[in-house]
Amino acid sequence: MIADSDFGDVDIERAIVEDAGFALDPRQCRSEEEVVRYGRDAEGILTQYAHIGAAAMDQLHNCRVIARYGTGVDIVDVDAATRHGIQVTNAPNEWCADEVADHAIALWLCAARKIIQYDAATGAGEWRWQSGEPIWRLRGRVLGILGFGAIARLIAERARPFGVHLRSHDPFVPDELVRDHGVHPVSFDELVEQSDYLVIQAPLTPDTHHLFNRATLARMKPTAMLINTARGPIVEDAALADALAKRTIAGAALDDLAEEPAKLRHWRPDNPLLRLPNAVITPHAAYYSEESMREVRAIAAEEAVRVLTGRRPQSPVNTVNRPLGTARR
Repeated sequence: MIADSDFGDVDIERAIVEDAGFALDPRQCRSEEEVVRYGRDAEGILTQYAHIGAAAMDQLHNCRVIARYGTGVDIVDVDAATRHGIQVTNAPNEWCADEVADHAIALWLCAARKIIQYDAATGAGEWRWQSGEPIWRLRGRVLGILGFGAIARLIAERARPFGVHLRSHDPFVPDELVRDHGVHPVSFDELVEQSDYLVIQAPLTPDTHHLFNRATLARMKPTAMLINTARGPIVEDAALADALAKRTIAGAALDDLAEEPAKLRHWRPDNPLLRLPNAVITPHAAYYSEESMREVRAIAAEEAVRVLTGRRPQSPVNTVNRPLGTARR
């Protein structure tokens, strides 16, 4: 079963799944109850946004693999899956690393150079450079990156020619490795307080959930800009909206919102961030290109088929202590 997707068709997945001798049941689940209702007999589940937690797994008696469209697996209770003997897979960063790094740089430049404000002003008949002031020269300012995984390193590589001073904080990456990439490692406090532009490219975990709250935002420079190409809930939306409205920080550019609208069936654009002139927001599209979409869909389907035909997945998230055997067809 495909629990949910927003790709418009299931042609890529169907070709892979049916070629392996399985049937495909595409759905658009917006709750765990719907995952259980439609997936009760499924042996493999592909999911993009639909949450699959312990309560659902208790009732998914035939499920042997949950394949995530994408890299993050916060929508799947991996510990519960392991207890139930369910293999969880994801797509490694490479499928969209260039796209996300490009998007981060685009959001940064769009916010720093006030592109959205200028566009709105000229569209309203105002032809004045002052409609975007103040704008600061990029060269010589500090660009900080939270996280220093594969995508964050690509962001640093792309940002370097602009002449910014690169800083990064990642408690899981040795300082020596950060320095090897020409980036200065700093503490989280230093990152928050010193950055003129702060790019979030870290995973969503219990430790990073709402990491950028009122207290954190209050410690940033009033001229600072926050860019998030990671998961929306790392930033507390209400706190950020308040900081932007009061000009506690100068601007923000986000590729997602904390409520993650794609996961909601009846989402309405009520978030105050959507109405602020100093906020640039894209609909969780940083990973998108025609090539990356084809690749991630194929990866998820192929991983599910590997597990269900007794082979080991190429990108396992957990270790399942049971023999990999051919699933019931």
